[in-house]
Amino acid sequence: MKTAGHSEATVRRGLELTPFRGLRYDPDRVGSLASVTSPPYDVVVRPDGLHHLEAADPYNIVRLILPQAGTPSARNEQAADTLRRWLAEGVLTTDPDPALYVYEQRDGNGMLQRGLIGALRVSEPVEGVVLPHEDVMPPVVADRAALMRATRANLEPLLLTYHGNGMAAEVVERTAEQPPLLATTTEDGFHHSLWSVTDPADVARIQTDLANHQALIADGHHRWATYRLLRAEHPSPSPWDHGLVLLVDTARYPLRVRAIHRLLHGLPVADALAALEGLFRVRHLDVSLADALERLADAACAGNAFLLAGDGSFHLVDRPDPDLLARTIPADRPAAWRSLDATVLHAALLDHVWHIPEDSPAHIAYIHDTAATVAKAERDGGTAVLLHPVHEEVVRDLARQGVTMPRKSTSFGPKPASGLVLRALEI
Repeated sequence: MKTAGHSEATVRRGLELTPFRGLRYDPDRVGSLASVTSPPYDVVVRPDGLHHLEAADPYNIVRLILPQAGTPSARNEQAADTLRRWLAEGVLTTDPDPALYVYEQRDGNGMLQRGLIGALRVSEPVEGVVLPHEDVMPPVVADRAALMRATRANLEPLLLTYHGNGMAAEVVERTAEQPPLLATTTEDGFHHSLWSVTDPADVARIQTDLANHQALIADGHHRWATYRLLRAEHPSPSPWDHGLVLLVDTARYPLRVRAIHRLLHGLPVADALAALEGLFRVRHLDVSLADALERLADAACAGNAFLLAGDGSFHLVDRPDPDLLARTIPADRPAAWRSLDATVLHAALLDHVWHIPEDSPAHIAYIHDTAATVAKAERDGGTAVLLHPVHEEVVRDLARQGVTMPRKSTSFGPKPASGLVLRALEI
């Protein structure tokens, strides 16, 4: 969808980040803080990753963000019951004072990311304060909204980025020199630390700085759309006017951008390739996954390219027929949008060639992990479609023009771990 463009200069109200009383695990009541964390709900590879997290600790946050029951309503009620029980048992406790939280992630390879967790005022796209860059799937928004209504909580923060390097960054750096509220290392090797900012002067410095900026949604489009939906349902002022976010200043901490891959259920690789005859160049690659991804990266420099997998080998698909693109790609969008791999995949391949509905879980899954996508395709007899990541500059430029990319086009990271701090709407 194309709307009026936005720029930093036209932002009037800007970002409004409010302190809240964080809901956190009592480390004395759980096996370890690492064992109760989870990746964001849409990154958990199901069912394997879900079962692994459930087995890690009886109090793992996945029981709230991805409850398991026979029906959607039963799942949501189960999550609400679980949250109430953990609160009553003291497994989750509320911090005594409203705070903004400094959150740090490190890995063993020198990566360092710091940001601010707080309750952000929910704004409409026309305000140009929070910029989406991807479309959303209404069924997913409805699912997340039902879960938030039932639990009356923001269970995990969205990931937003802004470009600042001002007073807020100074407070973040100074706070990170102090002993943290919590520190833990998760099994992926990431070390997580959390600090609270309660001093009124520091909170004011942060808020004054952020008021001059807009943010890009890096991860959490469906949850941001859910925040907007729930805010519209509740007369203002209400706790639903705000939603839990992590704001990262990319002037100091640039994010990594990765692709999100597609798993096509019920479409064998042989059938997928046969449908491409005469429309794309197809080359069989008898190489490792790492080598295949390198070949994909090389091909993506010259134009649209994809890797198909699922039959024990890899197939490099590139050089789309110009007539196919002319027939299937909407002409009323910027050239940068028309040339995106995700655009060609959705408009030409999924829609026109393979006839796969992009919002049907029975036909397609969106998976962040490359190896997991290939493994599930091989196990299930489907087709994995692997993409090369798009550059962050392209994403941000399109967002500022008000142009959204096809859904699940990018994966920014590192993503915040779910389970370190929650926001209850009634506290």
